Amino acid sequence: MQQPLAYRMRPDKIEDIVGQQHLVGKNKIIWRMVAAKRLHSMILYGPPGIGKTSIASAIAGSSKYAFRILNAATDTQKDLQIVAEEAKMSGTVILLLDEIHRLNKVKQDFLLPHLESGAIILIGATTENPYINVTPAIRSRTQIFEVKPLEELDIKKAIIRALHDKTNGLGHYSIQLDEPALHHLTRATNGDLRSALNGLELAVLSTPKNTDDVIHITLPIIEETIQKKSLSADKDGDAHYDVISALQKSIRGSDTDAALHYAARIIESGDLNILARRLTVIAYEDIGLANPTAVQRAVLATQAAQALGLPEARIPLANAIIELSLSPKSNSAYQAIDRALADIHLGKIGDIPNHLKDAHYKGAGDLGRGVNYVYPHEFKNDWIPQQYLPDRIKNANYFTPKGNSKTEQSFLDLYRSLKTSQKNGLSD
Repeated sequence: MQQPLAYRMRPDKIEDIVGQQHLVGKNKIIWRMVAAKRLHSMILYGPPGIGKTSIASAIAGSSKYAFRILNAATDTQKDLQIVAEEAKMSGTVILLLDEIHRLNKVKQDFLLPHLESGAIILIGATTENPYINVTPAIRSRTQIFEVKPLEELDIKKAIIRALHDKTNGLGHYSIQLDEPALHHLTRATNGDLRSALNGLELAVLSTPKNTDDVIHITLPIIEETIQKKSLSADKDGDAHYDVISALQKSIRGSDTDAALHYAARIIESGDLNILARRLTVIAYEDIGLANPTAVQRAVLATQAAQALGLPEARIPLANAIIELSLSPKSNSAYQAIDRALADIHLGKIGDIPNHLKDAHYKGAGDLGRGVNYVYPHEFKNDWIPQQYLPDRIKNANYFTPKGNSKTEQSFLDLYRSLKTSQKNGLSD
């Protein structure tokens, strides 16, 4: 029986791993372990289908150790004993233990001495937070690494590799994969490479050859095989970004129902990452200082959504969308930084006042660095009038809010008060 494409395309060396470069990239921690031949037991945690098994497989392939895979929930202590016996004979075995958060105490107690001796290099895999769901005895003997959903470019790279690989991939087929189909496959699988590869294989195996003896994979075929609709069949994806634009403008315009509608279209496409990113931008750009607590809750909601994954992610996202839609709005912070950047682009920079320059080196005082700087914490209310902007733009005002809420009005009042006190204090 032939294994699924995602199984066959598992890498056998570190260099072939797609994504997770914060762990396996050159000179990163797992890369260094393998290069130094100093492997340590570890736990890899993150959403399904993003490379936990691939990392374990590549570590084993790069180190040339025997590699075994067991499941903590379904495999027995007898299975662990077989691995332990093999380790005694061969010296070292790398054991990928899936669902390690479900390891019971009996199996754990059996494993611990083998981990201590180094006979078994344990690579635990889990979708659960190991700091909460894995026992302290196991945690204390492992390094814990978070693996992250793959970027679209990573998935695209893996798909193209699979299409050309004649040994383990689909290279022995003559396949034409339309660009919109490839684009949807990389985006709608939400960072899950396993789903992308298996969806591609199903599309290839279930699509008859055309008259040119070519398997032509179109967008509708990919939509069917991964069971997620594309927001648009447009090659450049314009309609996808139109929906994102409409979402932001609906929240900005306080139309809750329209915002939920456009969010639902993005959710249906499976593009959780772009929805989470866009809501974070919206929170800071369009609500901002008018309701900072709503901004904080929106950020927490997007983090929760990414941790949960779809379909549960829709729940915290809906909370954030409704609150942002009904919140007072302000773009004052967004406009303030853009005004500051505009001055920089126009060359309105000027020399930093000498009293603000770094004085933490010998001879700085002889150059006038830090001289006459006044330390605000030595004064009432931790404030004293002092010039901070360069002379050329010392009267610049970038922050000009409308006071769209009590919170923002309080910021505006304080800003104006400090500006006036500073101006009067410096003119005395």
